[in-house]
Amino acid sequence: MPGLGVKRWYLFILAGVTLLGVGLAILLLDLYRTDSTNPILLSILSFASLRFLPRALRVVIFSGVGIGLVMYGIYRLNRSLLRPYVQPGRPVVDELTNFRRLERGPRIVAIGGGHGQATLLRGLKLYTRNLTAVVTVADDGGSSGRLRESFGILPPGDIRNCLAALSNDEQMLTQLFQYRFSGSGNLDGHSFGNLFITALADITGSFEGAVAESGRVLSVSGRVLPSTLHSVKLVADLQLPDSVNQIRVEGESRIPKMAGRVRRVWLEPNDAPAYPPVLKAILNADMIVVGPGSLFTSLLPNLLVHDLLGALRASRAVKVYVCNIVTQAGETDAFTCYDHIRSMEEHVGENLFDVLLCNDNFVGQLNEGDHWVEIDDRTRSDSRTHYADLINTNQPWRHDSLKVANALIDILNEYTGPLE
Repeated sequence: MPGLGVKRWYLFILAGVTLLGVGLAILLLDLYRTDSTNPILLSILSFASLRFLPRALRVVIFSGVGIGLVMYGIYRLNRSLLRPYVQPGRPVVDELTNFRRLERGPRIVAIGGGHGQATLLRGLKLYTRNLTAVVTVADDGGSSGRLRESFGILPPGDIRNCLAALSNDEQMLTQLFQYRFSGSGNLDGHSFGNLFITALADITGSFEGAVAESGRVLSVSGRVLPSTLHSVKLVADLQLPDSVNQIRVEGESRIPKMAGRVRRVWLEPNDAPAYPPVLKAILNADMIVVGPGSLFTSLLPNLLVHDLLGALRASRAVKVYVCNIVTQAGETDAFTCYDHIRSMEEHVGENLFDVLLCNDNFVGQLNEGDHWVEIDDRTRSDSRTHYADLINTNQPWRHDSLKVANALIDILNEYTGPLE
């Protein structure tokens, strides 16, 4: 099959064997032409070269046997080398073809955090290996918050979810990485993946090194990068219900729990530099996707890193905002699609996105307290808006990874032309 990157090396092997055969033939001819008086040597050479047969037949025999041995040897060698990586029921050629296709896939950067980003990555990894997940490091709740306070490392929780989502084998290793301890004691509530990344950070001497090594362990399709390596805190101004007064709330985990409408969020310190590989990925991307995820606590903390936002504006990639399917209590109560993008642009400026991707399927039973994020007239009048069925039929309050990925690839094809 074309494009596997294998046949060229077969030709190199055949050329080398051919030259070796020519060299051996020259040696035999020189021995034949030597006026040797040793009848035993001449008899051995005559028998070994099948000189008693017609020349044409000898050429056919030697060529056929030589080619057969070379091809069989190459075949068995490849089977032996690939045996540890071959999965039952999945032919080697199919695996290699899929690997090459994904290797040539578009360069996509996904910015966010939480379960929404993990869902997005599970779908996109079927189209490309050139994936970069940029994850917020403002999380200060749960296991991540406890490890952040105890060991002074960046919160590993959202990064762990993305690593698991991008893993090529979401079986035992991924289940182990996502395992959460329960019961009494200091381990209660901690996930194994968070502890693993924390231990690797101590071994490698850096958080980014720990994330890279974790990616190798899980054999991820792409990269997971923190938006910044600085310890930042998310702060919000909330307007109290039935009041014009506002209160200041510190901490990503506390914002959704406070009664009130979020008016503004920012990072402290507000001058934390972006992680340089993130800037490079954004500037080289074909598509940049922001969302789905918690608007104020997962998406905006990334875009509030000034260097990252500057690179996003400078990038020539197709920039897509994926709107949530349902509202989030404490953050986006009663929000429409327009309210989501308006709140986003109030913080990062207008016309940042080329496409606004919204769900248009509102069939299904939601959990108590959840409400559909509706497409209002102001959203319909925005020429950037694209509509698609994005819901998971089993859990209609969540995105379906394949549906979102298909919609995004269609958008990319519309802007840049079809993928090969």
